[in-house]
Amino acid sequence: MNKSISNETKNEAMKVAKATQKPGQTKEQTKLIAQGIEKGIAEYKKQQKSKAREKDKARKQEIKAKNRDVEQTDDTQANHSSSDSSSNSSKLPWALLLLSWAGFSAYLLMR
Repeated sequence: MNKSISNETKNEAMKVAKATQKPGQTKEQTKLIAQGIEKGIAEYKKQQKSKAREKDKARKQEIKAKNRDVEQTDDTQANHSSSDSSSNSSKLPWALLLLSWAGFSAYLLMR
């Protein structure tokens, strides 16, 4: 028997084996049936652990993907806001140029 199988599992397997025991079945046969049940339970537990690991991996990948999407959205918004401010800042020099020319022509006309 495998040492990784707990006593609780062994007891449960023996209960199931005794519950399904047929008349005339020897104790040795019942023990063999119990061992088979133990192996089945151990295999089931392995499968469940594997499924849990796969679900955890999928959940972590989903979280990473969501974080990447949020970061990309933040970067995109930052780029849009910086392009908006750069378009505003590119208008400022032209406005100042026109204002200075208007002031200069007003100065010349007043003279």
